[in-house]
Amino acid sequence: MFRNVRFYRLTGTWPDSEQELTEALATASFSPCGPLTEKTSGWEPPGADPAGPLGRRLDGADLLQLRSQSRLLPSAAINEALDERIEEFRDRMGHEPGHREKRRLKEQTRDNLLPKTLLRSERTKGFLFLSEKIFAIDASTPGKAEQFLGYLRAPLGSAATTNLTFKRSLADLLTRIFLGDAPSGIKLGRECRMQDASDTRSRVHWVDMDLTDASIRKHVRDGMRLTHLAIEVGSVMSCVIDENGALSKLRFLGMDAKEEAEDPQAKLDAQFVLLTGTLRWLIDVLAQSLGGIDSRK
Repeated sequence: MFRNVRFYRLTGTWPDSEQELTEALATASFSPCGPLTEKTSGWEPPGADPAGPLGRRLDGADLLQLRSQSRLLPSAAINEALDERIEEFRDRMGHEPGHREKRRLKEQTRDNLLPKTLLRSERTKGFLFLSEKIFAIDASTPGKAEQFLGYLRAPLGSAATTNLTFKRSLADLLTRIFLGDAPSGIKLGRECRMQDASDTRSRVHWVDMDLTDASIRKHVRDGMRLTHLAIEVGSVMSCVIDENGALSKLRFLGMDAKEEAEDPQAKLDAQFVLLTGTLRWLIDVLAQSLGGIDSRK
């Protein structure tokens, strides 16, 4: 269901019910690109039912889905068609078009090509832990997560957020886990990245390796800084966590088999409950290990 997770803390208010959330998001719901629209974004039902609620409340969390649709119009295609228009202009007028005329021709070319282009959609899921007021967004980059949160501000102006941080350094905890001092329920995985503290261009990346090997651990003891570390969470989920708390390569252990006969909505709900339960537990472990969540910001 989620491949990546970035955490944020809700500092504003939130709708009290699934119905109120759906009604608010409906004011910024998804509409497909029109003939001359390059990109559009909006909220759509996150469940298997396309007519379902825009916010699905389950197991103490609200699940949302942002859909962005864009037209695939490469600049090379515009320039090639523009060259033909400029050549037609020369033949018709007997001289080169000026700067203003070229700009007008380019706009006409773009408007002519847009309705003929292919459409591509991207979907970003996120959910809010209601009692903890913590967002988890399936985004590989901070920019993508900020886009998700930004589109919430129009229908839910009070949904202010800030990065989720802890009172002590997460980087220090990663080092402890790496060197064999992991909190109960957290196991060391088989991937890590390091960076030279004095030269940020100097980096190493181990994949599918025994990280307890002394030759690998020596790099940290010699001063290299861990930036990413693979862990297993409660023998349920594996992921790579970075020094800022972002998760990537998220995978639930023992769930590779497909069950085609299962009801799609029931399957999504089961996956969501497992995801929220595991991530809630992980946040609790991190908070206990790092002196709690920093709520000063």
